[in-house]
Amino acid sequence: MSRRSWRISAHPVSWMLLACTTLAILMTSIDATILASVLPFVKAHFGLDDTGAGLINSLFFVGTVAGAFFFGWLSDVVGNGYRRSWVWIIAMGLSVLGGVGTFAFASSWVAFQIMRVVMGVSRGGSEPTNVAIVGEWWQKENRGFAVGTHHIGFPLGQFVGPAIIAVFATQEDWSKAFLVIPLIGLPIMIAQAVLGTRRNQVRVNDWIVAHGMTPPLDVNDDGRMHRSAVAILRDAVKVPNIVRAVFVNFGFLWCELGLTTFLVILLTQRTDMSSAQAIVASGASGLTGWFGQMLWGTVSDHLGRKRVLLILGLGWILCVIPLLFVTTAWQTWLALLVWGLFRNAPFPVLYSVVLDSAPRQAGSAMGLIIGLTTGLGGAITSAVTGVVLQHFGWGWTFASLIAGVVMAVVAILTLEETVVRAEDAASAA
Repeated sequence: MSRRSWRISAHPVSWMLLACTTLAILMTSIDATILASVLPFVKAHFGLDDTGAGLINSLFFVGTVAGAFFFGWLSDVVGNGYRRSWVWIIAMGLSVLGGVGTFAFASSWVAFQIMRVVMGVSRGGSEPTNVAIVGEWWQKENRGFAVGTHHIGFPLGQFVGPAIIAVFATQEDWSKAFLVIPLIGLPIMIAQAVLGTRRNQVRVNDWIVAHGMTPPLDVNDDGRMHRSAVAILRDAVKVPNIVRAVFVNFGFLWCELGLTTFLVILLTQRTDMSSAQAIVASGASGLTGWFGQMLWGTVSDHLGRKRVLLILGLGWILCVIPLLFVTTAWQTWLALLVWGLFRNAPFPVLYSVVLDSAPRQAGSAMGLIIGLTTGLGGAITSAVTGVVLQHFGWGWTFASLIAGVVMAVVAILTLEETVVRAEDAASAA
């Protein structure tokens, strides 16, 4: 086993692809924040109540289910490594199409719903492929750092997105917010096509071996699965950590998606902030979230994924509860900034567990997890949270959301550790 160093070094192409995939996650994150940010305007435009608002967000996650399963599987069929790039580009292209379509047909209720599904398919398809790409262009010793760093696009998008949207989103022009997606997506797709080549993959792997580290894949392997769709998914499900990771991911997302969907509404109802101030404040966790993801992802490379996930689960519980009691702007910012240190960090650490556990089924395994949790779970969460809020109020809503984190912590206890620390290996020998 190679020695794990706290010093991070990698081939220049690995760094450039990390930047590219980070921007892709930024685009995905902004897309996810757009509807929540303009939801009060959408409710007014189409005459929706809280239950209806939750259901319209659920359409996005219905598309996510289909996109995650299909594109995750397809990226394994096409082949690992550089071969995944074109599957990812196609998935990202759907988001660009959905952004333009939402702006162009925003006045049509039917078209608006269709575009939410299209953008959901893109989210579901691009994220598992994106995570697999990161894992296959970085040495195994720094996988937690790489996945955690690439995921800083989520917290950055959670702040940048609402800040941008608040500038030009008004009651009359809320649909313009969706044009942010095409502006970000097109240059990212071009960069991925230029960088993600077989020649670059060989150069990266040779560099990793020359520096005494473990390459993520064998470039002499043709990289193709040569198996049916059923066989690929069956092999992914056979890995115990994959099934357990589904419950961990679902628990965290149950809380996050339910809370963030109605966060702007919570702040406008229970604090002294205006709608514009609430939109900006709703993304405050992104200011600290990027640091939390890089920190905990790197720490998990050394202390172990399971230990770090347990710390993050406890941090979530301690940080989310205070949001129920905020009444002023400064309390809101403080609570969200502290939550940011924990909010996004569980996902890249958990995704590192998946890549560690099923390297040959990375796309399918990630598609399975994101499809069942982000997609199906998100669709259920948004609808259920809307119903609970409308009929039982904020207290019971928060109780139901915290229950998801508790379930995640219980599932974490069943995970098998995938990082062997040097001291543990020495004692075992």
